[in-house]
Amino acid sequence: MTLADYSDKVVLITGAASGFGKLLAERVAEAGARLALGDLNEDGLNEIAETLRKRGAPVVTRRCDVSKESDCKALVEAAVDEFGRLDIAVNNAGISQDMIPLIDTDEALLDRQHNVNVKGVLFGMKHQIRQMLTQDGGVILNTSSMAGVGGAPYIGAYAASKHAVIGLTKTAAVEYGKKNIRVNAVCPFFTMTPMFIDSGKGHMDNDTAFKALAQSSPMKRLAQPEEVVSVMLMLCAPENTFMNGQAIAVDGGMSAV
Repeated sequence: MTLADYSDKVVLITGAASGFGKLLAERVAEAGARLALGDLNEDGLNEIAETLRKRGAPVVTRRCDVSKESDCKALVEAAVDEFGRLDIAVNNAGISQDMIPLIDTDEALLDRQHNVNVKGVLFGMKHQIRQMLTQDGGVILNTSSMAGVGGAPYIGAYAASKHAVIGLTKTAAVEYGKKNIRVNAVCPFFTMTPMFIDSGKGHMDNDTAFKALAQSSPMKRLAQPEEVVSVMLMLCAPENTFMNGQAIAVDGGMSAV
């Protein structure tokens, strides 16, 4: 079920081969969008693109390593070459990290989190905004995390990168709001996506870990991808014209504690 009409809107999504990105691509396609999809996982990217094309959705894809500015630029160019404009961009690609104490965080781990989670958002917005400035504006949504809002024990490098995503989001919103470019961030709690499930492997039994995390939430459960994507749809909706510079928690009430 969609929350808005995306008819003929050109929507760019990174990290589109799985998780939030894949589900969001399906939902906006159902609502009439034209799609530019990027991911490092070419097999998964081709699979979702083929599925959407069979349903009648116009789709262009590019292998996209968001840590490389050239790839971020090329995805925007692919959208514009194929569809003539860019209305909505979702900088969703990101990586997690193994749980380790802060004092065991090394330079390689910090660099990897920064390269993907921070550069991917900055380089994405740089070229998305440049295109939107040639039009009548646009909408950008960045995927942060509740780890970007508060402390996140044992995932310090990840938390630092997701705090940076919110800082970049708010900065872009202030700089370009006057140009009719809205920029917001979504901040999910632990959600049952493939990345989250895989990140728990090798540390403890997944069921035990998931139950322990669920108990920390006022709702006593983890989020499902559909619950987060429904908020992403609202944040990107063409009718949502005055929400700008916000980091929206989708956390089952965690931030209310």
